[in-house]
Amino acid sequence: MPFTLATWNINSVRLRADLVCKLLREEGPDVLCLQECKSPVDKIPAEVFAAQGYTHMVARGQKGYNGVAILSRLPLEDVGHRDFVGKGDARHVAARLENGVTIHNFYVPAGGDVADREVNEKFGHKLDFLTEMRDWFGEDRPEKAILVGDLNIAPREDDVWSHKQLLKVVSHTPIEVEHMAEVQEAANWVDVTRQDIPEGLLYSWWSYRARDWDAADKGRRLDHVWATPDISNAAHSSRVLREARGWEKPSDHAPVFATFDL
Repeated sequence: MPFTLATWNINSVRLRADLVCKLLREEGPDVLCLQECKSPVDKIPAEVFAAQGYTHMVARGQKGYNGVAILSRLPLEDVGHRDFVGKGDARHVAARLENGVTIHNFYVPAGGDVADREVNEKFGHKLDFLTEMRDWFGEDRPEKAILVGDLNIAPREDDVWSHKQLLKVVSHTPIEVEHMAEVQEAANWVDVTRQDIPEGLLYSWWSYRARDWDAADKGRRLDHVWATPDISNAAHSSRVLREARGWEKPSDHAPVFATFDL
């Protein structure tokens, strides 16, 4: 069964429900994973998305912060979530499709502005979150699984506009990249996006601070689609919908897509 999946940090699902609907209408992914929903689950406009044919939703939410949701036009089974670092944050949710594929939707902490856990608690939180992800996947290695989300790390030199200038900037520091690599290695996750687009600069996030984000093009690839080795070869057609960053009142992230033939 072929299906297309997209991941998108929406930066408020209620504020940008119209953009979610635009994506669903124009691009038609079978599954859409959203992060930074900033809404309790009962306040997510599920009926608006159901009207577009996305009648299934699995979500974890909280007022004003974090929040993850999986919208689908395919039946989904809620298979729970984990509370990483014991903070009670809505940063993970998992669901299983009828074909047996489990989808993990993550919103990894951004980590603040200073890449030093001794002076920046948020950076320590981020590193600890990644360590717990590594340990979990190492102890209970997933099979037939897809991991998506805003992981808030651009790991490769061509995942940022300037490797040299961003080496000390949170999201591209060596310690973050190392922690991310350990998460990948714990379950042999395959970076599907880079499997399909192995070369060249590739971004999914552009700062609101840039007057003309498109011309400046100082982006980072913070949003990811991974798959376990048993299904990674079934993935193809990865792409970033860059144009969505230019929609009216946009998120600062663009959706990332991948198709799987299973």
